[in-house]
Amino acid sequence: MASCVGDTARALACRDGRAAAHLKLVSIFVIFITSVVGISSPVMLARVFQGKPMYDKAILIIKCFAAGVILSTSLVHVLPDAFAALSDCHVASHHPWKDFPFSGLVTMIGAILALLVDLTASAHVDSHKPSHYTPIGTQEELPTHAKKLTEFRVETAVLSVSCPDKQGEELVKLKQRLVSQVLEIGIIFHSVIIGVTMGMSQNQCTIRPLVAALAFHQIFEGLGLGGCIAQAGFNFGTTAYMCFMFAVTTPMGIVLGMIIFSATGYDDSSANALIMEGLLGSLSSGILIYMALVDLIAVDFFHNKMMASAPLLKKASFIALTLGSVSMSVLALWA
Repeated sequence: MASCVGDTARALACRDGRAAAHLKLVSIFVIFITSVVGISSPVMLARVFQGKPMYDKAILIIKCFAAGVILSTSLVHVLPDAFAALSDCHVASHHPWKDFPFSGLVTMIGAILALLVDLTASAHVDSHKPSHYTPIGTQEELPTHAKKLTEFRVETAVLSVSCPDKQGEELVKLKQRLVSQVLEIGIIFHSVIIGVTMGMSQNQCTIRPLVAALAFHQIFEGLGLGGCIAQAGFNFGTTAYMCFMFAVTTPMGIVLGMIIFSATGYDDSSANALIMEGLLGSLSSGILIYMALVDLIAVDFFHNKMMASAPLLKKASFIALTLGSVSMSVLALWA
């Protein structure tokens, strides 16, 4: 309990409601602008360079960078914060929080829920897959008067060879769109938690370094999500909506946190606030871990024909993955 007393003393020394409110108003605009820049950059580049020779390779490398950012976000940022919230002395000293590692449990639940969404969507797509079967015999097996009919069938079959390829491409696109949407849900959970926590905080010593750190955080996270959105090939309306939602979620969370504090005086370091932060963070972390490892890294490195046929591209993609992970991990020093 001594650590709680020490933490409280330090928090009181930095507690200044007016200075904190000023910093939060500045952070709303800074974070919004950096979020727009981060998520729109890969989307705009994809629109400009679509159809160019290097387009597919560039998108793949951006997506690998995104996978690194998202994996680091989940394991270095979200999950440790969730563990810290539920192991805080105000929470961990009470039942049932001190009896069981709920952070790990809820993270596992988040990963299983992401898998369930994946399986459900795949089953839905498979159930709507058209199945055509046209038996074709050889010329020797058919009577003479049926040769013309056979020739017609052979030509039809040759023409329809491209249909499965097109269907396969459509299935890949549907999968990429699902990945982007579930990924944004997981990131939005994380962004809401960050925003509301900052909005309720009156500790200027905590908020000041967070403003700069979150600006870079949103740029890297936006690059990651934007790369996935660009590859998914959404129409303009859906792309604009997803970019807008990412850009406004953290600022809206900050405003919501400020409203909650001014209306109720709710303490962001209270047991209930820490429990909510820990549970939502753990759920978000599980979703992000699953999406990064299964739907991004595994798909690109083990099931991508373009990467399999180009060893140099595979190396470049691995370097991009590492750079994304390192870039986001370094930010954990400040946020």
